[in-house]
Amino acid sequence: MSDRVSSGSERLNDMLGGGLPGNGINLIIGLPGSGKTILAQQYAFHNATPERPAIYLSTVSEPLEKILRYGQTLSFFDQRAVGTAVYYEDLGGTVNDEGLPGVLERISGFLKERRPGMIIIDSFKALHPYARRDEDFRRFLHELAGRLSAFPVTSFWVGEYGHDEIPGSAEFAVADSILSLSVERAAGGREYRVFQVLKLRGSGFLTGKHAYRLSDDGVQFFPRLADPVDQAPYVLENIKISSGIRILDEMLGQGYWPGASTLVAGPSGSGKTLMGLHFIFEGARSGEPGVIATLQENAAQLERIVNGFGWSLDEDGIELMYRTPVDLYLDEWVHELLERVEATGARRIVIDSLGDLRVASTDETRFREYVYSLLQRCSRQGVSVMMTQEVGDLFGVTRLSEFGISHISDNVVLLQFLRGESRVKRGITVMKTRASAHDAQIREFEITADGFVVGDHFAADQDLV
Repeated sequence: MSDRVSSGSERLNDMLGGGLPGNGINLIIGLPGSGKTILAQQYAFHNATPERPAIYLSTVSEPLEKILRYGQTLSFFDQRAVGTAVYYEDLGGTVNDEGLPGVLERISGFLKERRPGMIIIDSFKALHPYARRDEDFRRFLHELAGRLSAFPVTSFWVGEYGHDEIPGSAEFAVADSILSLSVERAAGGREYRVFQVLKLRGSGFLTGKHAYRLSDDGVQFFPRLADPVDQAPYVLENIKISSGIRILDEMLGQGYWPGASTLVAGPSGSGKTLMGLHFIFEGARSGEPGVIATLQENAAQLERIVNGFGWSLDEDGIELMYRTPVDLYLDEWVHELLERVEATGARRIVIDSLGDLRVASTDETRFREYVYSLLQRCSRQGVSVMMTQEVGDLFGVTRLSEFGISHISDNVVLLQFLRGESRVKRGITVMKTRASAHDAQIREFEITADGFVVGDHFAADQDLV
């Protein structure tokens, strides 16, 4: 086996510093239904060869027939490899009849006869009751670890352990790595699948909680986006780009800097989505492809909106990424967005809206980490980002963002409703621009068939009440 054991998942390998160190003892823990068996089989089928097979040993927790039946529904399960590169064996009868000494001898026989590159014991925790005393189980662990270390074999011990069992269970001290799969619950009854590397000897790894999903392709991982500060210099273009709204460009000091982030804040119905569409379609006309990452309108709804202003989502340079905010994993969403940007060569992104993303996040700190890391990555690549944020105040906006995003944005544009003498008026204000002068006056604007039409600034404060 190589120095590193691949999982078959590039993202998981990256989280593990390139993969698990070879010939180690690895614990995969989690409560029933968390995906432990699927991940263990994923490792087996990805690494097994006829010369260095994988042996999957069931104990007394789950029948071998059940493991095989569900395993066959997974895309990586190769029926041709079973019996030639991947062997399934049942230890249930052995442990019932001969106890832990019998298990040791049976495993030793497999090691000598088949010379496996990988051996998996599922469930390892189910072996505990067969030790009369704690000392007996510790002796079993010592013997098993010694016999495994005498061969170039990577081991996986799969068990229904909770995090509270780690301090008192001897197998956690023996293990070279501990991989945890769990389900957490957030407000509103939402459930999130969470992966953590709790221990990894001899290697760096990506700390923290990461999202994962179970599918027909196995366990799919989405590492948390939390980039450290990168001090390496990088060059951005020195020519400003258009917002798609001529007078707004003038207010911004001739447009946005490439790679800049812009927060567009305003109450519902104030025109935030439309401003984002101006930005994207102007980019497409200028040879800068764009991604509309929306959690607001689906494709049919958004097509109807853009058609009303003479645009089409079928135009070259327009990529739509719609995801429902229901059952949304922020980790999964941000990785898909970055992949879309890379695949399309996008130079502009509109995120509509931050509020929906915040609901999908498990906590405020993590949400800020994601937005900061995403904006930093985009800036270094010269990709300009516009984000919409709904504010609660319909008139007289007093707070731009509840989530601390305005201070990390390069530009902040405020849309608001203002009470005039006889009608409600719409106002637009550039609140902030980095590395550029801007017009901070409130200008009236209207939404017409041509989109945003920005007029003159209000003559005096007394025009507004």
